[in-house]
Amino acid sequence: MTTPPSGNDPYQPYGQPSGQPPYGGQPPGQPYGAPYGQPTQPFGYAPPPATNGMAIASLVVSIVSLVVCAGFTGFVGAILGHVAKGQIRRSNEQGGGLALAGIIVGWLGFALFIALVVGFIALGVWAENTVDDCYTRSDGVYRCD
Repeated sequence: MTTPPSGNDPYQPYGQPSGQPPYGGQPPGQPYGAPYGQPTQPFGYAPPPATNGMAIASLVVSIVSLVVCAGFTGFVGAILGHVAKGQIRRSNEQGGGLALAGIIVGWLGFALFIALVVGFIALGVWAENTVDDCYTRSDGVYRCD
């Protein structure tokens, strides 16, 4: 810390008025602050941990899979989320919530896709069993096979 400027300071040729605190709002008797625009500490604040890119990718792939592909590639987003969770544990990055959301949306989307496939197969089997195989021949005879 430095001391307040003296009356012989070339940058303050008129001096300090008596009975008033020094310029800059420092009360009398307090250490003089750093010059304008310079930090008072030698090091700034530590930046926050970065967000894991794979966690972001997991959520994006899962949502796109759900919206565009009806969940077909949702398992890709879920797998990316599982890998991202492991990386976050090892590297102390942020993005655990994104990875978890990617896992949940990915697996739900994939489950939706499986349900749609099973539903279409069941619809096909039902339609095959309910439609009769009867027809009328060219000679007018109604025939069922």
